Amino acid sequence: QVQLVESGGGLVQPGGSLRLSCAASGFTFSNHVMSWYRQAPGKERELVADIGRVGRTYYTDSVKGRFTISRDNAKNTMYLQMNTLKPEDTAVYYCKVTYDGMDYWGKGTLVTVSV
Repeated sequence: QVQLVESGGGLVQPGGSLRLSCAASGFTFSNHVMSWYRQAPGKERELVADIGRVGRTYYTDSVKGRFTISRDNAKNTMYLQMNTLKPEDTAVYYCKVTYDGMDYWGKGTLVTVSV
């Protein structure tokens, strides 16, 4: 079955960096658009970035120039490099894939940006 497992979250100071990973299994990874979402306390889940099968990328305005999404199809893994982190980036970060008409989510990894 489809499984998505996020890792790489943690506590970082403002201005710092983190790299998130999403390990995927149960479907042909290279054939699907992959997405990163986040949900901050008290807020709705929002799309952060996504990446197409051949590397086309999208970023929400608030992370442009700071975050980079990438994928390694040989490793069935997606990444989110997050630089110049801000307190407002604090959230649980989720990866998502739409497979066979259904959305599948990982359990998330917590990113906390604080002094």
